[in-house]
Amino acid sequence: MDPAGSVSAALSSRRSVRAFTAQPVDDAVLQRVIARASLAPSGGNLQPWHLYVLRGRVLDDLKTIMTERVRAFPEGEAGHGEGVEYNIYPSPLQSPYKERRVAFGEALYGSLGIARDDAAARRAWHERNYRFFDAPVGLFCYVERGHGKPQWADLGMYLMSLMLLLREEGLHSCPQECWARYARSVDAYVQPAEGMMLFCGVAIGHADLSHSANQFPRQRAPVREFATFLGDP
Repeated sequence: MDPAGSVSAALSSRRSVRAFTAQPVDDAVLQRVIARASLAPSGGNLQPWHLYVLRGRVLDDLKTIMTERVRAFPEGEAGHGEGVEYNIYPSPLQSPYKERRVAFGEALYGSLGIARDDAAARRAWHERNYRFFDAPVGLFCYVERGHGKPQWADLGMYLMSLMLLLREEGLHSCPQECWARYARSVDAYVQPAEGMMLFCGVAIGHADLSHSANQFPRQRAPVREFATFLGDP
């Protein structure tokens, strides 16, 4: 895909890509984007993001490990050494967020032609998350366990900056909080510094735009649902 020439173009063309081509990512481009994204704001300039970037054989070996792990323990059960350290979604998920999540799932699986009651097909698709959707680069973002919600917000600003800069370079990505379900397995593989907690993974590469998973319309709430304007213009 052509590079995005403006912030608006990068944002408009960004989507969570769930199918990548085998085309490699230029390492100089990758390192440049990761460095530039560090210009993202952070409270007190703490820059709390810690990244582990996997390519080549190192990434391939992790995909093999995770395929076996996910098939053995599909939900990353705590009783098998996994367990999520934070709630990915609130429980219970209230309106309108529940409806938005349901609508997204219907759009994704509908685009794939996977029926709601087709457990085997849904399980097979779920496993693709843990292969970074076959992207040639997988990134893990960690944060200090002692850091709080403001630092987590800083991670979001860094990651958004990263994803927009990737679009500027003609690349795509998919942020994946699902990796937190298998944090122990990821920790054992990348060996993060003591005290670090896995926040998410990010798949990075060239989008396979012919794949149906990358074609369904993105849904966003209208401004009136989330913004209140006060005062005279």
